[in-house]
Amino acid sequence: MVVTVRSLGLSGISGYEVSVECFLSGGLPAFDVVGLPDAAVRESRERVRAAIKACGAKFPVSRITVNLAPAGQRKEGTVYDLPILLGILTAAEELKPLPADAAFLGELSLTGALRPVTGVLPMALCAARMGIRQLFVPAQNAPEATLAQGITVYPVENIAQLVAHLTGDAPIRPQTPWTPSPVSQALPDFADVMGQENVKRALEVAAAGGHNVLLIGSPGSGKSMLARRLPSILPDMTRQESLQTTEVYSVAGMTDPSHPLVTRRPFRSPHHTASPVSLSGGGTVPRPGEISLAHNGILFLDELPEFDKTALETLRQPLEDGVVTITRVSGSLTLPSRFMLVCAMNPCRCGWYGHPSGRCTCSESQVESYMRRISGPLLDRIDMHIEVPSVEYEAMRRKEKPETSAQVRARVNAARELQKQRFSGTGVSCNAYMTPAMIGQYCLLDAAGERLMKGAFDRLGLTGRSHDRILRMARTIADLDASPDIQAAHLAEAIQYRSSTLLK
Repeated sequence: MVVTVRSLGLSGISGYEVSVECFLSGGLPAFDVVGLPDAAVRESRERVRAAIKACGAKFPVSRITVNLAPAGQRKEGTVYDLPILLGILTAAEELKPLPADAAFLGELSLTGALRPVTGVLPMALCAARMGIRQLFVPAQNAPEATLAQGITVYPVENIAQLVAHLTGDAPIRPQTPWTPSPVSQALPDFADVMGQENVKRALEVAAAGGHNVLLIGSPGSGKSMLARRLPSILPDMTRQESLQTTEVYSVAGMTDPSHPLVTRRPFRSPHHTASPVSLSGGGTVPRPGEISLAHNGILFLDELPEFDKTALETLRQPLEDGVVTITRVSGSLTLPSRFMLVCAMNPCRCGWYGHPSGRCTCSESQVESYMRRISGPLLDRIDMHIEVPSVEYEAMRRKEKPETSAQVRARVNAARELQKQRFSGTGVSCNAYMTPAMIGQYCLLDAAGERLMKGAFDRLGLTGRSHDRILRMARTIADLDASPDIQAAHLAEAIQYRSSTLLK
């Protein structure tokens, strides 16, 4: 007798349906799993055998063959423990036929209890698309699974409970759809930063348009402090953005069972010893890297020149395309990577080049060599090059309280709302991602602006890419002023964000 149990699998961060086919036949007792299973799937045989005996059922003494279809796609992880067990019990007529619109997933312990698995959200979203109406998952994964609307999620604690539900003796109560509650943990506030008003303004522009930023300054000038407060002024995440980011975190096993939906924009800050694979993702079993974990949020690289050059160059293509494609012998995998790149660096090896104290000990050639650690193509993809001066004593001791993040964030949200209306239905979320056609439509300059742009293009030696990035920034500055047109003042401010003297 062949029994088919519906389940789900993962390919990257996308779910797909898996049919678990169980066949019991005569012959010497054996238990085989086929369909390109990995080691974790093959080991499920022993977990299933122990779990069946633990729940009081009889393990069939026959030849058992389990096929995971589609058989040509590699199956990974412990998610198939539960459907394999149910297939065997149904084929042995220990259970009635399972509902046709139900799918099952979960890892088994030897006692028959269900343990949580990773990647439940993308699998639940796939289940909704495939017409599955009942999804049985480990109890700890149930709140996350309810984020996929249109399906009934049943939290399962153990096999005995599930068998009682399937026989009708003790139905399981469906999981209540999870709704986000206000997050109480406060983010670091811009009000903590004394002085640096010009840098704060630049970060406001960056947050309003999603632009990449490079902060250059001597030690103690506040680069890292400012960067870590940038999330407090970023615009609210839409539900679609939250689901996209949560899918990545779910596959990486980084979701919180008590708060499964990512509602705050991620802030990832890898150490400068990070390898290319840890940034871009990959491995024997490809997994998301830092740039995918920063999707819809911020990737902060402190001490930028200290990063491995090969690792930094892996950022170039994702910054342009918003995705990263990982190619391995086992196949290719495309992961989302639409993030704001925020970098911080010292102007030289000792860190004091250009400081008023004159304590820098580096020669001009050493300064140039330090700057050359960052390639021109990568710098060209960073919209804003901001010099962060040392804080003056008077700014540190002033009594008036600086502007709070909430006040800045209100202006950022207003600018993003204008962009949302402008790009409605196009798939573009903010000015930083405008296509060349959109730049030609929404970034028109008057005669004064054309003269200013031409002068900057010749004087600064701009490339075509940097020319477009300046226009995108000018459009953002105009949005912050609620101006329908880009004025010369808006363009001039955008140009100054690309004219750092330290990068000459």
